[in-house]
Formats: sequence, C-alpha cells, structure tokens
Amino acid sequence: MKNLFLLLALICFTTVNAQQNNKITDSTSTQKLDEVLVKAVRVDADSPITHSNVSKEEIAKRNLGQDIPVLLNYLPSVVTTSDAGAGIGYTGIRVRGVSGSSTNVTINGIPYNDAESLGTFWVNLQDFSSSVESLQVQRGVGTSTNGAGAFGASVNILTDAVSNETQGETSHSFGSYNTRRHNVKFSTGLLNNHFELAGRLSQIKSDGYIDRAASNLKSYFVQGSYVNNGTLLKAVVFGGHEITYQSWYGFNPVDVAAVGANPDINNNRRYNISGIQLDENGVFEGFYDNQVDDYKQDHYQLHWNQRWNNNWSTNLGLNYTDGRGFFEEFVDDYYYSNVFFANDASFSFLGKDPITVNGNEVNSQDYVRRRWLDNNFYVLNTSVNYKNEKVNIITGLSYSTYHGDHFGELIWEQYANTNNFGDRYYEGDGDKYDFNAFSKLTYRFNDNLSLYADVQYRSVNYDTSGVNSDLEVFKIDETFNFFNPKLGFNYSLNTKSDLYFSYARANREPSRSDFENNPEVKPEELNDFELGWRYKNKNIAFNANAYYMAYNEQLVATGALDNSGAQIRANTGKSYRVGLEVEAKIVLNNLTLQPNFTISSNKNQETFFKRDGVLQNLGETNIAFSPDVVVGNALTYSFMPNFQATLLSKFVGEQYMGNIDSEFSKLDSYFVNDLNVVYEIETKSIFKSIILTGLVNNIFGEKYISNGFFFTFDDDWSVPGEVSTIEGAGYYPQATTNFLLGVTLKF
Repeated sequence: MKNLFLLLALICFTTVNAQQNNKITDSTSTQKLDEVLVKAVRVDADSPITHSNVSKEEIAKRNLGQDIPVLLNYLPSVVTTSDAGAGIGYTGIRVRGVSGSSTNVTINGIPYNDAESLGTFWVNLQDFSSSVESLQVQRGVGTSTNGAGAFGASVNILTDAVSNETQGETSHSFGSYNTRRHNVKFSTGLLNNHFELAGRLSQIKSDGYIDRAASNLKSYFVQGSYVNNGTLLKAVVFGGHEITYQSWYGFNPVDVAAVGANPDINNNRRYNISGIQLDENGVFEGFYDNQVDDYKQDHYQLHWNQRWNNNWSTNLGLNYTDGRGFFEEFVDDYYYSNVFFANDASFSFLGKDPITVNGNEVNSQDYVRRRWLDNNFYVLNTSVNYKNEKVNIITGLSYSTYHGDHFGELIWEQYANTNNFGDRYYEGDGDKYDFNAFSKLTYRFNDNLSLYADVQYRSVNYDTSGVNSDLEVFKIDETFNFFNPKLGFNYSLNTKSDLYFSYARANREPSRSDFENNPEVKPEELNDFELGWRYKNKNIAFNANAYYMAYNEQLVATGALDNSGAQIRANTGKSYRVGLEVEAKIVLNNLTLQPNFTISSNKNQETFFKRDGVLQNLGETNIAFSPDVVVGNALTYSFMPNFQATLLSKFVGEQYMGNIDSEFSKLDSYFVNDLNVVYEIETKSIFKSIILTGLVNNIFGEKYISNGFFFTFDDDWSVPGEVSTIEGAGYYPQATTNFLLGVTLKF
C-alpha cells in the first residue's frame, strides 16, 4: 500500500506541475474522457450488436453486498447461482446457457478472466459494484474485445468516473445469515480543476445459507486522476483478500447418506459435506474448522487517454495483477477411500512407502493439504480512434503474459515420519502469452443505413511443465491462431425504430482443466447470427432479437466435477443454440415495467454415450445447463420522488445438468421474486442525504436449485460379467426467504 500511495503522489505532482495553467470544469467532457477507457470494447446504442447497459444508479438500488452476477440476474437470458446460496462468496453467471468460463470480462478494457481457467472469480471482486460507473453486457459473440473470446456474452466494466465535486459516503448493511457489509468512499473532487484522488475500503462478512459456507471479504479501491482538456491520466489500484469456507461440492444425496446424514434434500438442504471428519469405522466425528479458500489479488492499472482533436483520440492501458493463495482441506482417509472413491489419502498417491503401526501395515492416512496458486499477469492495451460524420474507426492491440505457479503443501499428517510443515508434494507451472489485434469500422452511408465491420487476429500460446494436483506429469505446449471476422448492418426505419443484422465468428482455446481432463482437447469455434428490432419513444423502449449460434467442438459442461469442484467440459462436435430474446421498458406515470423473456432451443446434434457397456448414439440431445425458457421482470412503483419499490421476478425453465437427457440430471424450473425498496432523505445538516434500502430475496420462500452436477460410472463388480451404468446427481440449493437492510450516508 505504501508503494501505491507513492505512485499516486508521483502522478499528482508530475501532471499538475506540467500543465497547471490549463483548466477543465466541464463535467460532461470529463465523463466522456472516462468512457474512452472502454470505447474499444463497447458498442454504441445503434450498433448491430445485442447488448444491455446498466448504470451506476441502477446498480446502487440493490447494492447491499451481493456479487455482481446476482445484481445482473434480471437481465435477458441470464441465470445466476451461488455456492453458499445467498449471493455472497462464490457466485456464477450463465448467459444463453453458456458458462461463466465462456464469458469475457474486462475492467476498464483490461482482461479480467483468469488466463488458465478462463473463468471469472467474482469472489475476488469484493464489493466491486460500489466502484462501478457503468457496465455493458453483450450477448452472443459481441464486438472484438481483449482477452479470451466471448462465447455467450461479454461483461465490460467501467470503474468510477472522475468526480468534479468533493464527496464522501459510508454504507452499512445487515441481513440474514449474519450478513453485514461496511464500506467508506471518498473523492477529493477536482483539485485546481485537474487532479482527483478517490478511494473505497470495504468489508463483507456472511455465514452463508449453506452450513459453514462463511465468507470474510476485505477489499480496497484507489484511483488518482489528472484531467486537462483532452487529456486523462488515471492510476487505478484495487484488490482484496477473500476467505471462504468451501461449499463448492454441493449436496450429493449418495455421499450424504454414506456419512450417516439425512439424504433428503428437502429436509436437509443446507448440509455441507466439505471438511468432514470420520473415524476408522466411518463414524462422524466433526468438521475441519479451516476448510477454506484463502486468496489475495491486487490489480494495478495505469491509463492514458488523449483526445487530440475532434477526429483523433488514443488510449494506452497498462496492467499488473498479483494473485496468491490456496485452498486448505482435510483429507479424511475413510471418506476418500470408501465414499469419494479417490486415492488421495493413500501413501502411493503422496509418493510414500507403506509404514508399520502397532505391527500392522498402513497404506493411507488422514492429512491436511494446501493447494497453492501464485500468479502474475501483465497487460498492455493500446487503441487509436478516428471519426468524422460518416466514419468511425477503432484499431487496437493487446498483449498479455501470465505465469502461474501451482504447488501443494502438506501442513499436517496423521503419520508424520518424514515430512516437515510446508513440504511440497507436487509442483508445476503454466505460462500463457496472448496477442490480439483488431480493427473496427462503423460507416454511415446515410441517415438510415450504417455498416459495422470488425476483424480480429488473436494468437495464444500456452505452455506448462511439472506435475499437476493429481500428481500426473502435465506437459502442454500449444499455440492457437484465430481469425475472427464480424459484419453487421443497422437500418433506421424512422426516428423511433431500427432493424439490425450481424454475423460474428469467435474461436476460443481450451482451459487448463480441459487439457488436464483430455490432452487432445480441441479449441471451439462459434458462428453467431443476430437479427433484431429496436423501438423507442417517450414512454416505451422495446428490443426483440433472434439469434442462431452454430458451434463446432463446443466445450460443454459434462455435469461432472473435478477435484477442485469445477465443472469438467468436453468437446461435443457440432451443436447449436437458437432463440428469441425480447425486452421492454414501459413507463406509465409512476409505474415502470421492465419485462424480458428468452425462448430457445439448445442442442448437441449427435451424442454418443456408453451405457451398460454398449456404445449408443443418442442423436440430438439438450446441451447441459441450457433452459429453454428464461423470463424476468422488474415492476417499479414510485410513491414519491425519493421513494420507490420494485418487485423483481425471475422464471427459469427446467434444464439438464448433463448432455444425455437423463432424468437423473434434470433440474426443475423455478420462479423467484425479490422485493427492493429505496428511500432517500435529503437533509440540510451533517449529511447531504440518507438512503435507506431494503431487499427481501425470494419473498415466497421458493425451495429452488439453480445449479448442480451429474455423473455416471460403470459398475462392473456387482454382477460378475455384467456392466451397469450408475447415474447420480448433486445440487446447490439456494436460499429461501432472506433479507438485507442498508443505510448510506452521503457527505
């Protein structure tokens, strides 16, 4: 932190003294300079790209400590889930049925997705929604962006804009499951009309809906900005420390029954098997107290935006991310050997020889391990923008390097004869180099017709060495070269109505775990076709969009989990997603309706599965975690200018957790409603205003499940000479009725 403040002070001193005679007081110009940070990865309102924009004000209404995916839950085609059940801790998002590992996320144009897993760990963005100026969700392939390609959506986040006025605020919220959030924010405003220093400190704690799924999240956000006419220099530093008790293995009725607990999920839905401790006869003894994920991540960004004249502007972005942490777990000999059917408790797995205890040979033991990830991520982004009345061209380059050290430590052993605390039982690393070049053109033929063209070249190299957490030699050295063209047209029927069409191709490399599960895994390709109509007048905004997404070798969740609780994916040959998305906003005096719905069909065109020892062609099957119907609505009533109440509704149709259409893998549909109330009191004393916020989630107490896992294995021992396929499933139950109450004091 000391180095951070020295850096900010240096920027302040250098920039203010270099141009101290220049003035800028126009808040609109300052805001536009901030928007340049994301101009290269965002699209305009009339672009032929399907998208939704979410403003700071919209986020603030429900911002009581829950993660960003939960705040986006009511957007079209979005389904969210929470491992802990209440939206704090590990959360996930799917758009059009596509997992979070296929959703591209950028912060100020800097890639945020983990370079190896390709996923987004929102738990490491603790209370980040309190520092978001706006975000844009693009569905489908979207526009060319930095980092891993978008296969279902991209989420482009812009952090707090420069404030002209001095301001401060502190927010506090409390709620169910001993949840509490505290933060404090400040901004100096523009000092000498040029320099601003702003920041935030936050802490969020929650016991979680699921038993022991506790979270302890601490974070900070600091930015120093210098503005001068067409110049914006911004240093942004943010990060945090998360400690969450593990709940990512869900509720598996078979395992729960095997350890003597009630396997009826309806009566025992908060049960968490993580950290279980059994004696040598399988009798329950308790849970390990420190079965946690413990991770720190710090981001250092430096941006220079320059508007040279009315036609030309440039952007330069630098980033360094430092991540380090581990998850600690108790490996119970009986559980791993007799319930989990893994050999992790055996001496042979750890590379040890059997020992003799009281005259008996011992081949396995209880122990505690930490699996570490220590990584560094560097990014350079640059773009040039030229525009006039007819032409808008953005050309950009991005280069990133990533290095991750993976290793495991033994910190306690039942029979610790040869090891010392912290001895490593595996070590490996991964290096990734990502080069991306793109050019985007918007050309207006006339007042009605415009063309959008976008070409991107991306080269990715991934190289690993050493041993992975399964204690297998893991050596990958793959280079992928992708060419991604995009083309679209927008036609204005009149001042209120537009039609658009677009085609976009995307290619995406496999993740580290994809390679671990299948070294021959193939990259995936998507051709996305979008046809839409937008209508807007004074009181009504209406968007309808039809899409067809044709995949080749799509990496789809099989339903099974790996040893870190992550979904295992596999190539599925040819597959497709076809659907219709409709969203609207209707304003009727004090009443506002914002309905949306998606109707879709998501299919693997040909699926092969070996059942009871016989390979079968199942033909066309449903893609895992892809409901055919998703409906949302926000009904807002403003009783007075400073008071409003919103009923938020979400219906998600039934979905399969695997790709073989097994009834065992089916999740039931669910319909959930939240009630959000906001009241702002304007004062003339100490505070500028006091904002009271209330949120009741799942007001009708729906016992629903939004996520789970599905597995199959062959039983070749019960009946000699016969093979029977056994199917099973696990679930992540979500919280029933719960509440959050908050107060924000603005200075």
